[in-house]
Amino acid sequence: MSEKFTELSQSHIEFIQQQHMFFVGTAGAEGLVNVSPKGMDSFRVINSKQITWLNLTGSGNETAAHVSENQRMTIMFCSFEKQPLILRLYGNAEVIHPRDSRWNELITLFPEYTGARQLFDLKLSIVQTSCGYAVPFYELKGERLTLDKWADNRGRESIEQYWIEKNTLSLNGKETGILKNT
Repeated sequence: MSEKFTELSQSHIEFIQQQHMFFVGTAGAEGLVNVSPKGMDSFRVINSKQITWLNLTGSGNETAAHVSENQRMTIMFCSFEKQPLILRLYGNAEVIHPRDSRWNELITLFPEYTGARQLFDLKLSIVQTSCGYAVPFYELKGERLTLDKWADNRGRESIEQYWIEKNTLSLNGKETGILKNT
């Protein structure tokens, strides 16, 4: 029921473009495994072997801490509509902060978000599809605007202060790299 590929096909890319949500899985060398749902307009296919996604400011910053320590990342898409499918992207990721040289190149691929915190650039090693027959049907009602409104109301300077208060350490006490000196 599952198939493995070395890169994304055009049909995989089209499937990704139709999805409104994806899940990110990461883990450090030890400690907790993190799985995060992501939405909004925050995912781009760069080419058949590379994707980039935009991480917006939130209450935690586990993914950045994990990738700084251990580059492994899995992205999962699944169809909640008529045609069942699960698509997983496995590879090694790099975290890119607003202070990094690649930020200016990649951030232009996304809408402008006040809460833009990091980009993750993932080089794919395996693409896997599976049936998704047990995934239930769900209907999209729309995007939540809460996070974007929260960030806009705070403003960029206040968002960066929030990083200092809430985003410098993972749940395991590992540095996230959000600040220049970490």
